[in-house]
Amino acid sequence: MAILGLITGYIIPFILVLSFLVFIHEMGHYLVGRWCGIRVTAFSIGFGPELIGFTDRQGTRWKVSAIPLGGYVRFFGDEDVASRPDGTQIAHMSLEERAQTLGGAKLWKRAATVAAGPLANFLLAIVIFAAVFSLYGRMVADPVVAEVRANSAAAEAGVEPGDLLVALDGSAIRTFDDVRRYVSVRPETPIVVTVERGGRSLDLPMVPKRVDITDQFGNRVEMGQIGIVTDEQRGNFRRVTYSPLEAIGQGVAETGHIITGTFRYIGNIFSGKMSADQIGGPIRIAETTGQVATLGFVAVLNFAAVISVSLGLMNLFPIPVLDGGHLVLYALEAVRGKPLSERLQEIVFRIGFALILTLMVFATWNDTIGRWIG
Repeated sequence: MAILGLITGYIIPFILVLSFLVFIHEMGHYLVGRWCGIRVTAFSIGFGPELIGFTDRQGTRWKVSAIPLGGYVRFFGDEDVASRPDGTQIAHMSLEERAQTLGGAKLWKRAATVAAGPLANFLLAIVIFAAVFSLYGRMVADPVVAEVRANSAAAEAGVEPGDLLVALDGSAIRTFDDVRRYVSVRPETPIVVTVERGGRSLDLPMVPKRVDITDQFGNRVEMGQIGIVTDEQRGNFRRVTYSPLEAIGQGVAETGHIITGTFRYIGNIFSGKMSADQIGGPIRIAETTGQVATLGFVAVLNFAAVISVSLGLMNLFPIPVLDGGHLVLYALEAVRGKPLSERLQEIVFRIGFALILTLMVFATWNDTIGRWIG
């Protein structure tokens, strides 16, 4: 019974969500690649042995493979799923055939095809957020302080109950969630909070403290806090609805917040302000997916949008074998006027594979042993 609960509660939701996001990502590559005249030999959801599939009239093999932890589009003339060109195969092609390979396409076509995958993930997130905001609206609260926690950054800076927060580092804010979002990714970073009190505007410098909190599922989360709380009376809790056009704008903004927050988190890791143990792999994503699924369909949609943004960003990292690594090589080619030699590209791809493998091992460590000994 426990195994059945694990499968239905965690594994199946994880596979469904991840497979959908991977499908959208790879479809971006596929559609733009085909539009640019590049042939596609395989479109796979998952890696490893094929489970089911079919071949369309253009010669593309559409398939679902045994390991549901990603997917790929393989272009004509590729040596492997990382889109490394097969020099031997290409050498025996006609000029017309070479023009239909990814490596033989014009530089802008290659760049557009590669960038289309992450872009598709960002667009999907915008669409999901926009649909949720349009259909369900969102709960908001005014940034009015109801309580200041003792010994907090806000208490030390002189924030008082009843203060209205109007700006953070000079940027205007509208909701209490704006405060949480801004502060959470700035632990141990000096900020200036502007408040209105008795008709006066006050600039209060403070440094958010790094704290560990436990979410509703018992997971430890590290973030910055200044120690203020609002309540239903002072915050005027309410549900705001949006027109379709407004919802799209909110979807773009929400996606932008996730992107900037992710870069903030990475910067905090390198600066030592936050630990890297929040980085998770498939095990943690599967666990979180199952937990979120208990909150309902809308929660799953929002979570899928967040993971979609993360998937797009991860693929844009300038690591060879990822989309970002290909784009860096294309940028070098544009500057040099010619691509790197096949030998040098081989070395670069091997380094990229080693980096990805290291990241996977690190994330798996965090998901398992790191959590047990933490």
